[in-house]
Amino acid sequence: MGVDENFLYLHNQDKARHPLAVSRHALCDLSNVSPVVFLYLLKECYAYGTCKATAKFRVLQQQAYGFLYNDPQPGAAIFVAHCLYVLPIFESHCEGFSHLIISALRHFLKVGNGMNGIYKAKLLAAKLFLAIVDGTLHHEERVLVKILEVFDVSLSNIEKAMYDADEKGHTCQTAKVLVEQYISRLVDSQSYMTAVSLLEHFSIRESGESFLLKMLESKEYRAAEKWATFMGRPILCTLVREYVNRKLQKHAFDVIRQNNLREEFPEIYRQYKESKLKKLAEKGCWDVAEARIYDDRQLLEYLVYLAMEAGYMEKVEELCERYSLEGFINVKELEESIPTHRYLQLDELSIKEVVWVDEMNSLLDATCDIEECKVVGVDCEWKPNYEKGSPPNKVSIMQIASDNKVYILDLIKLYGDSPNVLDDCLTRILHSPRVLKLGYNFQCDVKQLALSYGQLQCFKHYDMLLDIQNVFKEPRGGLSGLAKKILGTGLNKTRRNSNWEQRPLTQFQLEYAALDAAVLVHIFRHVRGYTQPTGDQDGHSKIEWKSHIASHIDNSNSKISKKEAKRRNAKAKTDKAPQSVETKELTEQTLS
Repeated sequence: MGVDENFLYLHNQDKARHPLAVSRHALCDLSNVSPVVFLYLLKECYAYGTCKATAKFRVLQQQAYGFLYNDPQPGAAIFVAHCLYVLPIFESHCEGFSHLIISALRHFLKVGNGMNGIYKAKLLAAKLFLAIVDGTLHHEERVLVKILEVFDVSLSNIEKAMYDADEKGHTCQTAKVLVEQYISRLVDSQSYMTAVSLLEHFSIRESGESFLLKMLESKEYRAAEKWATFMGRPILCTLVREYVNRKLQKHAFDVIRQNNLREEFPEIYRQYKESKLKKLAEKGCWDVAEARIYDDRQLLEYLVYLAMEAGYMEKVEELCERYSLEGFINVKELEESIPTHRYLQLDELSIKEVVWVDEMNSLLDATCDIEECKVVGVDCEWKPNYEKGSPPNKVSIMQIASDNKVYILDLIKLYGDSPNVLDDCLTRILHSPRVLKLGYNFQCDVKQLALSYGQLQCFKHYDMLLDIQNVFKEPRGGLSGLAKKILGTGLNKTRRNSNWEQRPLTQFQLEYAALDAAVLVHIFRHVRGYTQPTGDQDGHSKIEWKSHIASHIDNSNSKISKKEAKRRNAKAKTDKAPQSVETKELTEQTLS
């Protein structure tokens, strides 16, 4: 464990077994150990530990909980209260050890132990509070709040402690007045969370909206929400309105959702949900969006309109049928009434044929055709996995586009039918130094292919790869944004996260997949004459792209250190070494 490996198992009178990680010190019997000695031994245990500080703290916390079973006198709660009195003399260990023993006592009391002497412990804790408030004893504010909570100190306990200490110089005032004065000092020093915790603990509800505004002005949103929740619905509603006025829609929505205020603020709730749906739709996460609102008809109708605006008509029909949205029965009429965006179409790229490849003969024919090309665009698609922590799905298809044709390879079926033939064909393409492969953020695809088909050699490394994303320093809007910048029209990305494992793919999916690969070739063709702004007065310069060609990318699964992996990645990104003769010949040919 890093603190001490000597374990001693003790039994109490009820034969319950308590594992105690006991050090060489005499902590197995606390009946004659003073709080100062106990804390000193804890400090020695901490210093003796060999693991990291956080791990040592957790182990010691568990040990401290166990130590409370070792008969500390005159009782666990009183013993801990005495420890808190003397802890400030331990200086740098004071705050950490305070949290440690308070946490141990909380756990100890939670299981029904240590109720003997609890009233005396409350009075000691109340006196401890008074000493901290008047500055005669120093503890952090968070520790102060925890002391009040774990000992359940009330105003009457503080009143009794003040009465007992009257002859020692305390003025005659009520506990409530003293607590309120201390809270006022906390507010003046902008310690709002501590102030709110004390207001809540002592059930003091006299602060008004001005207190809420102070917290919001200081951007103490957690404290403001904690206090508003304590005060009830009127202040919660005020908080929501203030959040809206300050354009903090997410904070407003969270308060509405967590406190069931939807009826009070239906419009704010709906607007925020719609904004989230729109963001999900823009990312192509239609299934996620649907899953979040399947029981809300109004939001489902809004999702249908988003699908119409995106031109995703099969999703419109799917939603209408699944949720019986009668108002959307005539999809064709609604489609004509919704303004649509202008997106790049496949026929605009002079693509004459899209070929679906799912058997060996067509794969061999496609490979021979691709090998004759000088430049091809490569892209992949796979079904998204929205389950947190689960592995990603296999790459479903690979698209390879030439100037006028796009091949879409059904990787799942081809791999299942004949992995050796698939491996050989893709090796001939991906490893060829005579075919320039174009990708966009292709490192992501490379990683996913290797994870999906680790047995194949074709995905171990790549030759002659140009990642178009690296050519442009500040791409905006992904591939669609780049297409709009270079070709004048963007891509419709609404089907990016659709189900790519279904067979057959819809015509919309096939067109989407083909476009993603084909547009790379056409962007590359425009790169030669395209210019971008420079800092010079001349205005523009030609884009340098040849130096971004990676003549060889190793994607093998050999075990290397993280440091070495980072070094290789950095080298691959910044390597400007002269190209091979063969690479130079190819790049010159592509310009002709």
